[in-house]
Amino acid sequence: MTSYNITMLPGDGIGPEIMAQVRRVMAWVEGAHGVSFKITDGLIGGCAYEADGVPLSDTTLATAKASDAILMGAVGGPQWDGKVDYAKRPEAGLLRLRKDLDLFANLRPAMCFDALADASSLKRDLVAGLDILFVRELAGGVYFGEPRGIEDLPGGGRVGINTQRYTDAEIIRIAHVAFDMARKRGGRVHSAEKANVMEAGVLWREEVTKLHAAEYTDVKLEHILADNCAMQLVKAPKQFDVILTDNLFGDILSDAAAMLTGSLGMLPSASLGSGGPGLYEPVHGSAPDIAGQNLANPIAAILSFAMALRYSLDMGVAADAVEAAVDKTLASGARTGDIWTEGTIRVGTDGMGDAVLKALNN
Repeated sequence: MTSYNITMLPGDGIGPEIMAQVRRVMAWVEGAHGVSFKITDGLIGGCAYEADGVPLSDTTLATAKASDAILMGAVGGPQWDGKVDYAKRPEAGLLRLRKDLDLFANLRPAMCFDALADASSLKRDLVAGLDILFVRELAGGVYFGEPRGIEDLPGGGRVGINTQRYTDAEIIRIAHVAFDMARKRGGRVHSAEKANVMEAGVLWREEVTKLHAAEYTDVKLEHILADNCAMQLVKAPKQFDVILTDNLFGDILSDAAAMLTGSLGMLPSASLGSGGPGLYEPVHGSAPDIAGQNLANPIAAILSFAMALRYSLDMGVAADAVEAAVDKTLASGARTGDIWTEGTIRVGTDGMGDAVLKALNN
C-alpha cells in the first residue's frame, strides 16, 4: 500500500471545521483507492502565535518541508488584527511557509458549476460553463520586495514603503507554468500587468513575450493591462482560459473572479514550487463571524484536497472522483448559506460533508 505524509494545518476561524470534512474525504480515498495518508497536525496563524509566540514555528515548518503535501484551512482573526507585532501577525506564518518552501506558482481555478450559475452575481449566460485558471506568481513582487516598512519623515509625518520587484528569472519560471497549463487546457494565455505605468510591468511583458516566441508559439498569448482584465472579468469572463499575473494583481483578480462562481467558499488553490511539497488551501479567509457555528462551506477545502491528489500525489483518478462528487452534490440541491437560493436545501458544514460522502459512495 502506498503511503503519503500529509501535513495538515487547520489554522484559525473556520479552518478546523472545514478541514474536519476534508479528513472524511481523505478516509474515503484511502478505502477506495488503496492508499494510506499519514497525517501530522500542526499550527499556523493566530493559534500558532498563541501557542508558540510565532505564527509558524520552526518545527512545523520542518514537518511541512518533509511531507508529500500540505493542506491548510485559513489564518487570521480580529483578536490579532493590529494587536500583535506586524512580523508576527497570523498571515506572516502563511507568507513564511510560501517563501521558505519557494512556492512560487499559485494555481487558482475559477469554475462555475452549472448548479450554481444562478448564484453568481452575474447573469447565467455570462458564467455558465466558466473555467478560468489563474497562475499567480507567489514568491516575489510587492509582498516581498525591499525596501519596505513605515518610516518617520525628517520634517514630520510618516511614509509607508513597499517595493514592486521582479527579476527576469522569476518572471520566466512562472510564465513556463502558465504556458504549460494552457497546453493542457484551451491553449490561451492572457498575461496581466501594468506595463503602461510600471517598469516591473514592462519587464514582465518583455520576458513573457520572449519566452512565448522561443518555446510556446503553439499557445495563443495576449497581453492585457490588469485594470482592463478586472473590467473584462465582469463583462465577458468566458473569454479567458489561463490568466498569468504577478503576486499583487493575481491576489485581487482571482478574488474578483471568485464571485463569478457564486461564492468565495467554492474556490480551491494550489501553491507549487520546484520539487518540494505543494500547499493546498481554499481561497476564502477564516470567516471569524461564523466560526464554530457549523455554517462554513467546506467545498473549497475539499476541492483543494482534490488538487493535492492531482498535482502532488499523482492520483488523478481519485481527484476526478472527488470533483465529480462535488458536482453531484451541488446538483442534488445541497447548499450552505453562502450559496443557498430559494428552492435548494440549506445544510451546515457537517451536512455538506455528509452530502459529498454520499455522492462519493453512490
